Amino acid sequence: MKRIGSYRDMKTEELHMELDRLRRHLFDLRSQAVTEKLEDASRIGKAKKDIARVFTVMNERGEKNIEQKQYHIESVGTAKAGG
Repeated sequence: MKRIGSYRDMKTEELHMELDRLRRHLFDLRSQAVTEKLEDASRIGKAKKDIARVFTVMNERGEKNIEQKQYHIESVGTAKAGG
């Protein structure tokens, strides 16, 4: 769990990549919770708070269409992984 200041030090592109990483991490944690392999359930809440911190910094910077940019990053990442 990072402090918001460390997210403020990141470039906007880095924030988008961090948001993608955090969302994947949250997905993994939720998957572990479903299969009862998650030892510390508080990690889900911590991951959600980190995601909220990234969104806060992006909103402070006046970022628009965050979800659309995230979709683009995911599609580019998928294309690179597949080809």
